[in-house]
Amino acid sequence: MAAGGGRNLNATEKPMPTKNEPSDLSEAPKRKKRPQVSPEIANALDVLLAGYSGPEEFFGPDGLLKQLVGAVMNRAMETEMTAHLGYEKGQEPPDGQQNRRNGYGTKTLRGELGAVETAIPRDREGSFEPRLVEKHERSMKGFDQKILAMYARGMSTRDIQAHIQEIYGVDVSPQLVSDITEAVVDEVRAWQTRALEPVYLAVYLDALVVKIRDKGTVTNKSIYLAVGVQPDGSKGVLGMWLAATEGAKFWLAILSEIRQRGVQDILVICADGLKGLPDAVEASFPAAVFQTCIVHLVRSSVRFVPWKDRKEVCADLRAVYGGIDDKAAREALDAFDTKWGKRYPMVVKAWRDRWPELSPFLHFPPELRKAVYTTNAIEALNRQIRKVIKTKGAFPSDEAAMKLVYMAIRNAEKTWGNRTRDWTAALLQFAVVFGDRIPN
Repeated sequence: MAAGGGRNLNATEKPMPTKNEPSDLSEAPKRKKRPQVSPEIANALDVLLAGYSGPEEFFGPDGLLKQLVGAVMNRAMETEMTAHLGYEKGQEPPDGQQNRRNGYGTKTLRGELGAVETAIPRDREGSFEPRLVEKHERSMKGFDQKILAMYARGMSTRDIQAHIQEIYGVDVSPQLVSDITEAVVDEVRAWQTRALEPVYLAVYLDALVVKIRDKGTVTNKSIYLAVGVQPDGSKGVLGMWLAATEGAKFWLAILSEIRQRGVQDILVICADGLKGLPDAVEASFPAAVFQTCIVHLVRSSVRFVPWKDRKEVCADLRAVYGGIDDKAAREALDAFDTKWGKRYPMVVKAWRDRWPELSPFLHFPPELRKAVYTTNAIEALNRQIRKVIKTKGAFPSDEAAMKLVYMAIRNAEKTWGNRTRDWTAALLQFAVVFGDRIPN
């Protein structure tokens, strides 16, 4: 034993680590490497920042960062011109080439750093068009997307104008915001006519009401949406349609358009008792099962039931749509009629009149019922859209309403997962019930 009660260490033993020391050098945390830049860039930065005194000099209205961005853009366009003409500035052009440099044109670009002045090279033939700053472009790339993102979240053009001025110090007119968002119209048309998948296991249909100004009068119109679920469990919006009224002809036109865009089969169509829809489904997709949304039917049938009885009435209705099969559900409805029929005959009548549309899911196993008994899949989308349009008041035109709803849909789809929740169990039941109608 060594003096002090310590233990001798032989050549193969390692000293015990101290409290703050890692037990093995390999376990020591690795220091992050400093980002590397080329010597040329480092030297240029040294010259640029030689007189740097503080962040206000770097980020200010005419700070170094803004000047650097403008200088880099001008240098990049000069390089593009060199590639276009085939010779460097100050050199002689190739033999026989008539085209020459012809000075510069100036353009002010709006961006996150404010207004940036650029010098765009010109050639004598006028054939040079820089890719960095395209013709008629007035904003830096990505800046227009920020305006679209604000518009898609329900901000008015005046709000966007004030926000851009406050954050970036850039003046943009309401007309510029309108022009930028107008570019979405072509995207909407392409999206509305795109090809669809041949088979959808479930399609949910619903509508939301918007106010649109027409010849000085504000009228209510409905935008109808269709959300489809593919065999892999992914879902997406198939399209949107605007109409003042609905009926069998209206729904037949929508379903016919879906068929023309490539849909060959839909297994289940679920909707909120929309007028004329069952007949249109029968004409367009005769093999599809049409299912009325149970949640909507419960809500609509108990709206005249007083609060003191509503909870008990809803519980008794649950026994109806929760029956193990059609027979058990009919017996539960008869029992409900005996208990509540004299007091609330309109509830019993609503369920008996709609029985052919609400009962198909009673033939499905429990896992499949969860997927088709309600339009919650599209109701969630409608809630997100309403958050965007609720501050709009009345839209100036049909096109303006469709444009904003499309952008809200685009934002909502980004938050959707790759697969519908609990889809594996539902898919197995779809395969059992519908067999070879489901593609491999």
